[in-house]
Amino acid sequence: MLWLWNDDDNRHLNAFATFSELVEQNLPPADAPQPVQAAAIDRWMARAHTRFTLFAANGERLSRPLDPPIAFPSRAVYGQLDDDWYGMRFVWPLKDKRVLVTQFSSDRQKRPWLFILLLLGLASCVALISFPVIRRLTARLESLQQSVESLGQGNLTARVAVSGRDEVGRLAASFNRSAMQIEQLIQAQKSILANASHELRSPLMRIQMAAALLAPEDSPTRRELQRSVGELDALVEEILTLSRLEMATRAINADFQPADITAIAAEECAAAQVELQAEHVVAEVDARLIRRLLRNLIENAQRYAGSGICVVLKHTEERCFLLEVLDRGPGIPCAERESIFQPFYRLAHSSSGYGLGLALVRSITEYHAGSISVHNRAGGGARFCVCLPLAVT
Repeated sequence: MLWLWNDDDNRHLNAFATFSELVEQNLPPADAPQPVQAAAIDRWMARAHTRFTLFAANGERLSRPLDPPIAFPSRAVYGQLDDDWYGMRFVWPLKDKRVLVTQFSSDRQKRPWLFILLLLGLASCVALISFPVIRRLTARLESLQQSVESLGQGNLTARVAVSGRDEVGRLAASFNRSAMQIEQLIQAQKSILANASHELRSPLMRIQMAAALLAPEDSPTRRELQRSVGELDALVEEILTLSRLEMATRAINADFQPADITAIAAEECAAAQVELQAEHVVAEVDARLIRRLLRNLIENAQRYAGSGICVVLKHTEERCFLLEVLDRGPGIPCAERESIFQPFYRLAHSSSGYGLGLALVRSITEYHAGSISVHNRAGGGARFCVCLPLAVT
């Protein structure tokens, strides 16, 4: 548009000049009375539907006043288009030194609002036209975002539908390839861990049998071998259980049965000789895993606190039950409250254990769609809180 405007060889100016010459030829001479000249300008305004003002060489207005008025132009704009607040005008100097000003519009003051409305209308049209395209693009991005969040939450089977050959489609295909590789890597790692732990059972049994054959029953060597084999067997059992839980489906697909949680807690607390404060709780769970969860929490408390351990079991308002294990040990440093639930992680002041007990507790909790947290108690000690639903729906 700029090229067309600047490359027209002043054709628009020539047209205005021709029109002004035509008006000049039909105007009375400069020495005609002012009313005669004003009447002639009025006739031209009626014929051309355009505003005209005629000025003498000294700037005196010879035509009748207009509303809004047209000001006397400067000599610099003679023969050119000029712009003022009210509109565009063409200034033409007559041969007898008079100046004819032709104004093509007088509604410039109203036009900003019209221009704003036109812009708003144009923006609305562009938005309406582009909305389906943008919505299609954002919908694909939202689907990709949901798949990324699902993968981040542990759903290794999360994939996104690939559509289109644009950047979003290529990104979705890359995500699917990455997710598949991650799933294969994690599954291979879990499978190797589970198989290796299972294969350890056979040499452990052979070591135990060899110790029984080579050493007398009351021999310190035999007792030490049996103790070491027992610790290794317990470690292998925890690794196997942890691997099965990580490879198992979510709780919503598990086949849970109603179990008396209070009875399980009473049996474990009696065996460990710790205090129990319990309400009667019945929930749909895997009773064997809940027993293992409580036993690990009690053993962890005994390992670090020794005594002053209390187990609390009660209902909550959200159709869940809360299992708390409280001790009077040294507590858990704030910086390590998340790390203690990682496999093989042990506190700096720990001298025993393999770091799998709490990792197994968290896996059992997540398998039951629950949550676990740890806090330090006033006066010293730690409080482990496990919140589990009464039934997974």
